[in-house]
Amino acid sequence: MSTRVASHAGSWYTSNPKKLQSELDAWLQGVSIDGADLPVAGARVIIAPHAGYSYSGETAAWAYKTLDLSKCKRIFLLGPSHAYYLSGCALSRHAKYATPLGDFVIDKEIVAELKETGKFDTMSTQNDETEHSLEMHLPYIYRMISKTFDDPTKYPTLVPILVGNTDPSKEQQFGKLLSKYLADPTNVFVVSSDFCHWGTRFQYTYYLPQSAIQAKSSKGQSLHRREAAPTDPPIYESINELDKQAMDAIESGKHSAFLHNLEQTGNTVCGRHPIGVVMAAIEVLEKEGKASGTSGKFKFVRYARSSEVEDITDSSVSYASAYAVL
Repeated sequence: MSTRVASHAGSWYTSNPKKLQSELDAWLQGVSIDGADLPVAGARVIIAPHAGYSYSGETAAWAYKTLDLSKCKRIFLLGPSHAYYLSGCALSRHAKYATPLGDFVIDKEIVAELKETGKFDTMSTQNDETEHSLEMHLPYIYRMISKTFDDPTKYPTLVPILVGNTDPSKEQQFGKLLSKYLADPTNVFVVSSDFCHWGTRFQYTYYLPQSAIQAKSSKGQSLHRREAAPTDPPIYESINELDKQAMDAIESGKHSAFLHNLEQTGNTVCGRHPIGVVMAAIEVLEKEGKASGTSGKFKFVRYARSSEVEDITDSSVSYASAYAVL
């Protein structure tokens, strides 16, 4: 039971603690949401991106600024598996997760509880440290809890969960399993996801013409290198619409609507499975009468892209931040 090293520090984000804290604080200070007091009372579920901080750090701040940690004792962190194929979910074997700002203590009791269900795998140290979708959230989470709690001995524990290529029934199964933890007001859930990965290097070049956008349809086509770059609309506006449709489906609160959107467009939302698991968990709470109305509904507060794609040879990754009140 060792400490997972901050393997992406010094490359995906700075390993200098003072510089890292300064960057995070600057991004957080730049967040302002009309009509909302920050943090948002009861906002204990967020979706935020996991790219290198030079790309997505500013966008992630909008989710973290909404996060209500006032009652938090434990943080569940769910992210997609990029490092290896996984059909279900996996837990960490480590006792701590390191960050340049300080270490997280893994909640060994909850990890043991989850492991006892027989539904979870355990990551190898290599797979754990190769994966970036969880690690990229750790500095932000650590900075937020250090701003919330004066006493480091009162810092919340961490429950990292890697979510693999789950099918809808498995997402519902894991959602039901995690719903009792989601119902606990002392638990916070952080969902790690980037949005559309567009370009031939991602094997995704789906395009919505203006007619489809006006009709609010997801009917489009894949572009090919031999084709002239479309201008009605430019590719980046089509990407915007693809992401908007995905975000609208998530905001609907219906797991099935999100799955249907992904089936229709093939949008390469890399955190679609952890998002699906948490949406399924929220639906369980709704059925149990523990969430209703706007409770548990995600609200997106920020959207950005790494570049503005105009040609088939270009590429971009989209980033979005959202919160849900429970």
